[in-house]
Amino acid sequence: MDGIETVDVADLPDDFKGIVDQVLLDVRENDEWQEAHVRGALHIPLDDVPARIDEIDLDAELLVICRTSGRSFRLAQYLAMRGIAVTVVRGGMVSWQLADKPFDTGTEGVYGSDGA
Repeated sequence: MDGIETVDVADLPDDFKGIVDQVLLDVRENDEWQEAHVRGALHIPLDDVPARIDEIDLDAELLVICRTSGRSFRLAQYLAMRGIAVTVVRGGMVSWQLADKPFDTGTEGVYGSDGA
């Protein structure tokens, strides 16, 4: 999409734990997160982002991931209208997994779950 930065999964670290200058925001639903997610990613489902924007470190480079990029582009457009720069992970978690990058499963980090 015009004007929205993208990044290939190959150009990203395998793990975002301990990284302070980048935030990987996963905007998929809870069940998708439980199936597979990037270690150290911040999970906020797309529809919850406006109400939970204060949970995102906007001083860091913001990367957004979903299943295939559609929701990420929608969020990028929404945030761009508010003056917040976002980079979309091209191909989302589908590309992440096809590239054989490591991922976690389960409920850790799911909003409202026993694991969070």
